[in-house]
Parts: sequence; structure tokens; C-alpha cells
Amino acid sequence: MPTHKHTDSTELGRRERQIMDVVHRHGRVTAAEIRDELPDPPSYSAVRGMLRLLEEKGYVRHEWDGPRYVYLPTADPERVRKSAVRHLLRTFFSNSMESAVAAMLGVAEQPPSDEELRRMAKLIDEARRGRKKK
Repeated sequence: MPTHKHTDSTELGRRERQIMDVVHRHGRVTAAEIRDELPDPPSYSAVRGMLRLLEEKGYVRHEWDGPRYVYLPTADPERVRKSAVRHLLRTFFSNSMESAVAAMLGVAEQPPSDEELRRMAKLIDEARRGRKKK
């Protein structure tokens, strides 16, 4: 049983974030499946130990599935995603959305499609209208 709940992923170490990425991607996942997806994977027992810590911190919970545990995220992935983006903006871009978007466009493996650009323009228009309502 978790002793306290946290949903701010900035409190996680690199390996814990990697594990949480796998958990969120799958929704339900075993320790062995997580280990299989980690870069330079640690031992199975190390993954189990990190999952135990993540459960104590309130990031995951487990259920029995036959002879093994299956791990599930406790926080809504959208909330976790927003928290991670806020952290990214603060840490690397001094809270500048323009700098963050410019960096993303500069490192993308391929330029955005016309459809993606249309959707982004629509999001910008909606943000502009929302700002005017305040």
C-alpha cells in the first residue's frame, strides 16, 4: 500500500521515468515486459525493486495475474504528460513556448505535414481566443 501519493514525474530518476514510460505505453505490464523494453536493462530483481519503490511513491499499483504481478499507472497519463511538459518548459526553455516549439521543429525527423501545420495553427488560434476571453 502506498505511503504517499505523487503525480509529479519530475521527482523521478532517469530509470524510474523510463519504467513509467513503459507502464503508460502499455497500461498493464509485467516486470519482465518492462525489463525487455529498457535500454541497457538492469537485472529483473532490480526492475522489481524499482517497481516496489514506484508503488510506495504512489505512481503504480499492482494486480495479480495468475502467478505474477501486473503493474498499472495510478495517475492519468494526460496529467503526467502535462506535468512533464511543464518541467521541460521550465528546465530547458525558461518557460518559453516559442523556444520549445522551435526546438521541436528543429529536431523532428521529418518536417510537419500540411495537416499537422493546420492543426497546430488551429490550436494557436484557440489559445489566442481563450486569452482574449480572460
